[in-house]
Amino acid sequence: MDEVKVVVAHSERATLRVGDVFLKVDVDQARIDAEVEAMSLAPVPTPKVLWRKPHVLAMSALPGTTLGRLGGPSTGSPAEWAAAGAAIRRLHAAPLPPRPGRAGRSIVTLAAELDDECELLVTNGVLPDDLVTRNRQVAEAALRPWTPAFTHGDLQIAHVFVDGDEVTGIIDWSEAGQGDPLYDLATFTLGHEEHLDDVIAGYGTDIDLDVIHAWWSLRSLVIVRWLIEHGFDPFAPGCEVDVLRSRM
Repeated sequence: MDEVKVVVAHSERATLRVGDVFLKVDVDQARIDAEVEAMSLAPVPTPKVLWRKPHVLAMSALPGTTLGRLGGPSTGSPAEWAAAGAAIRRLHAAPLPPRPGRAGRSIVTLAAELDDECELLVTNGVLPDDLVTRNRQVAEAALRPWTPAFTHGDLQIAHVFVDGDEVTGIIDWSEAGQGDPLYDLATFTLGHEEHLDDVIAGYGTDIDLDVIHAWWSLRSLVIVRWLIEHGFDPFAPGCEVDVLRSRM
């Protein structure tokens, strides 16, 4: 054990790696409990839970590497991206978990959050009006009825580990639950549109691309202010603001 590595950290939670162990610290114990429950139900590889104490969850590290990160170069072969798509499909085809997740917010709730964020982005001068208006139009396609599936809820590419053409594990399940499956696919390919076809090939069913594009816009619009307030940079190359600009 050479060092303690901060994987991600902000005011609500932090994930540390100590040797072959991940330590997740969360101010909300309910999120930790939900994460453990979701991992026990998911039909895909997940980290082994080593122990759990108030506000701390210890898990084994996963073999392999991720396919990249938002704002960084994408790695992996088309076969690895397709393997990730197949794993996501297995998750979505599984029996529903007992509770709604982040991807399961109602259309009314989501539309209200989106409209509020769009207004604040323009009023506070965070983003130009034409950029916000165009992406709000694109985002409209995500606000439609959907059939609930078992969703991860925060399926960033940094949360999926692969080794060769095999998914070795998926981490960070605190937002998991019943939700819109296309939200997961959009989150996974956010900022890496060039791999969307590979992921869909592995997923194996027809996908409404307009809804994927809509989720890219919607997710980016509603998170820009949160990222700034928590010390992240959505204006970095390849990140959320560039995703919004790509819809213009």
